[in-house]
Amino acid sequence: MPESPSTPTRLAWLDALRGVGATAVVAEHALPWLVPSLRPTWFNPGMYGVLVFFLVSGYIIPASLEQRGDVRTFWVSRVFRLYPLYLLVVAVVLVAAIWVPIRAEVARDVGSVASHLTMLVDVVNGAGVVDTIWTLSYEMVFYLLVTALFTAGLHRRSGPVAVAFGLVAVGTGLVVTAPLLSGAPVAVISAVVFAAGLTCLLTGRWRAPAAYALGLMALTLLLGSRVVWLGAAILAVMFAGTAIYRWERGAGPLWPVAAVAALVAVAPVWAPQAGWWWVRPDVWLPTIALAAATFAGAMALRRRRVPRPLVWLGLISYSLYLLHHPMLRWLVAIVGDVRALPPAAQLALAAGYLAVVLAVSRLTYGFVELPMQRLGRRLNRLPAQRGGKVEPGVRRPVPASVETVTR
Repeated sequence: MPESPSTPTRLAWLDALRGVGATAVVAEHALPWLVPSLRPTWFNPGMYGVLVFFLVSGYIIPASLEQRGDVRTFWVSRVFRLYPLYLLVVAVVLVAAIWVPIRAEVARDVGSVASHLTMLVDVVNGAGVVDTIWTLSYEMVFYLLVTALFTAGLHRRSGPVAVAFGLVAVGTGLVVTAPLLSGAPVAVISAVVFAAGLTCLLTGRWRAPAAYALGLMALTLLLGSRVVWLGAAILAVMFAGTAIYRWERGAGPLWPVAAVAALVAVAPVWAPQAGWWWVRPDVWLPTIALAAATFAGAMALRRRRVPRPLVWLGLISYSLYLLHHPMLRWLVAIVGDVRALPPAAQLALAAGYLAVVLAVSRLTYGFVELPMQRLGRRLNRLPAQRGGKVEPGVRRPVPASVETVTR
């Protein structure tokens, strides 16, 4: 059934996509350990899931910033959306390391601490104490670049920006063979710049220079990251999501999206840094095509009623995304290697694991995510309530539908 444009359910299809993406990532990590016979080899469920996530972020995050018209409000919302659960999960994993050690790839130095505090772990060539937080690095880079573009008045040029990152992905894939920036000093310096810049964005002092500095830092880290072509391809996909948003509203063409799809498809073909099984053309191309088809199909059906289970999965998707991998490691530590068990036993164990992860994710969503999001919204209302000075520019109320999806 069609939904009214003013109702919060108008963008429920994006919540459903996040639910699909989170479930795919859970499947990618859980199936090899619990039911290896069910793991697909013709596409990568994990990369499929994160590509869907990145398309959703690209579609809705710039819209959220533009409709708020206020950099401070946007960043308060982002901080209270991402950090509370993230810090809680990291803390729990560190405490549980007494029992299940953190993987050896995680450095035990100040640089690792700094990279975790900024969420820029992957683009400073670090390793996360939770395996899945690598994608948050690119989310953060995207937020910083979008903020800089918005401040400069260039935020509506999403299509050319997307194509530019696609070209960078192809070019760096051909010539870059190793990270260009690495080491603890990079992580520490970026953390200092991040903290100072974010303080300026939130307080309003030197806001424009801070936005430009943070955008430049994000771009520099991206181009010096672990696998440059992959990072550039991810940003191309995210800005392609923004280009789709503009095209839908008659504010831009659709050809950049097609160009990005072609560029991202060929980026790893001749790349020296492409030794993973999932970037072989016979796996990489179906993964990209399936993610694109999923987003396009959901968008085509966006005016119809969305199944409630998918919307529910979307609401708890951030908790599900952060919690499932640590809980999988704890399960394996308790029961041992289950790959030799009969298929029925494997399926039963997988179903029990999924049920527990969903239940815990629902609890953290209700008791951590929602209260902190509400606190962020209350803080965003304080300048208006106190008559304080806010950033100049057009201020528009954020539609409930946008707030529902971005929170």
